[in-house]
Amino acid sequence: MRVGSLIIDDDELVERFVRAAGPGGQNVNKVATAVELRFDVARSPSLPEPVRARLLARRDRRLTADGVLVLAAQRFRTQERNREDARARLAAFIEAGLHAPKPRIATRPGRAAKQRRLDAKRERSTIKQGRGRRDWD
Repeated sequence: MRVGSLIIDDDELVERFVRAAGPGGQNVNKVATAVELRFDVARSPSLPEPVRARLLARRDRRLTADGVLVLAAQRFRTQERNREDARARLAAFIEAGLHAPKPRIATRPGRAAKQRRLDAKRERSTIKQGRGRRDWD
């Protein structure tokens, strides 16, 4: 499997076929069309160390505590389409870790932005003061 400049060996992917939930008639009770794809991010020899660190640092519920990514694909009615879907989602996950995020440069608000903020606060304050108790003599 090729992801950008990386090549991931098929031996690193563990696929399990299970019965899918949801609509599909009696076919859903007989045929194991859903795919559970497992990829060990923590121990994969194909991933460079910076990419592995970025992927493991993500707060993704599909990653187990051991660093194994578990993808369940059951969108389609055929096993082959679900298998392609799971592999495409794995490729997208790895692709997200290939590029280092651009560091944020801290900036300060300009004079006009500060003035707009203070004007808005003053206007809001005036509106709220107008809601106070009134004497209706």
